[in-house]
Amino acid sequence: MAIEKINMPQLGESVTEGTISSWLVQVGDEVNKYDPIAEVLTDKVNAEVPSSYSGKIKEIVAQEGDTIEVGELMCYIDTVDEPGSKQEQRSSSSTEAVEHKEAEASSDQSMKKRYSPAVLHLAQEHDIDLEQVTGSGKAGRITRKDVEKIIASGKIPEPSKVAFQTEEQVSPQEVKPLNKSVSGTYPGDVEIPVSGVRKAIAQNMVRSTQEIPHAWMTVEVDVTDLVTYRNKVKDTFKTREGYGLTFFAFFVKAVAQALKEFPQLNSTWAEDKIIQRKDVNISIAVAKDQELFVPVIHHADDKSVKGIAKQIHELAVKARTGKLTPDDMKGGTFTVNNTGSFGSIHSMGVINHPQAAILQVESIVKRPVIVNDMFAARNMVNLSLSLDHRILDGLICGQFLARVKAILEQMNEHTINVY
Repeated sequence: MAIEKINMPQLGESVTEGTISSWLVQVGDEVNKYDPIAEVLTDKVNAEVPSSYSGKIKEIVAQEGDTIEVGELMCYIDTVDEPGSKQEQRSSSSTEAVEHKEAEASSDQSMKKRYSPAVLHLAQEHDIDLEQVTGSGKAGRITRKDVEKIIASGKIPEPSKVAFQTEEQVSPQEVKPLNKSVSGTYPGDVEIPVSGVRKAIAQNMVRSTQEIPHAWMTVEVDVTDLVTYRNKVKDTFKTREGYGLTFFAFFVKAVAQALKEFPQLNSTWAEDKIIQRKDVNISIAVAKDQELFVPVIHHADDKSVKGIAKQIHELAVKARTGKLTPDDMKGGTFTVNNTGSFGSIHSMGVINHPQAAILQVESIVKRPVIVNDMFAARNMVNLSLSLDHRILDGLICGQFLARVKAILEQMNEHTINVY
């Protein structure tokens, strides 16, 4: 037998960490190579982590709710013997054991204050001051079992006296103006741990705004003929295909076509060079409760409106049922965001790093417009483009938006067939 490590794998492009949502095995369980051992949540996808070896789970290091970086240790496993390698395995086992003990001895005690969401939730629910709790995890880290043990014992530690004081508890001489922007909590406040998808989104947005010099452009598009055509065929389409024909599918089709003509927007910044992508892979945003995923429609320029509508439907269903795979999330070259579904009429998107731009498709609104010197009720929509000014400038982006506008305004029952 040899003791081996199973680390957090890379579960997609640009994924740097994952949150363990649940363990599928326990210490002592026998597993085969490639058997799933844990479910992990990242900003890109929910995925199962397979075992790298056949053997018996020896120790689970990362707890449910913990967020760990790619390559960090998840668990140890006693692997099964392989013919002709016992001596090598015994040596490996001894080495691993020594490394494990040395790692424990040198662990930084600062780990104690890195609480998992499960620990924070239990502590808040039962008014437990975690500063008063001694952890049994690695480097003194407080685990969920530590908190559950305290709750079961009924011996809730007294909160630290300096942890909180209301103004009523402080004498008039001691009262000082309170800075409400500090991170301390007050009665009635609710603390929501930032983890999993929300934490990853926050990190990616900070990175995008810090590294990318954003600029913005907006055009107004008359989609009256497109609305008429879609409304005419939508019921027949749904009966025939089994899923809806959304306006968004037409917008994705128009953008994909324009990207073929203006490949500069289908690019990536790579420090000393700009990579202009051959494939047109459109990233779209899909929400699930409070989580946001950005799956990809690959080769969107080769698909019909029907093909795009089908993939939008399939990706949305997979996102909402937790079945998105790493392949569904990788390879995006340009993002189209359907902000109009929320009733938005103008917004400025944050670019999906490392892409060059993101297009916000706003709400279609019927309003009076001058046509041939006369007022007419028309269906209008704003398209708002955020661009990376290192890669793109106003000239090329203006031409791109003008082309998207022209494609959309020419869509009608005579010029386009959804099939």
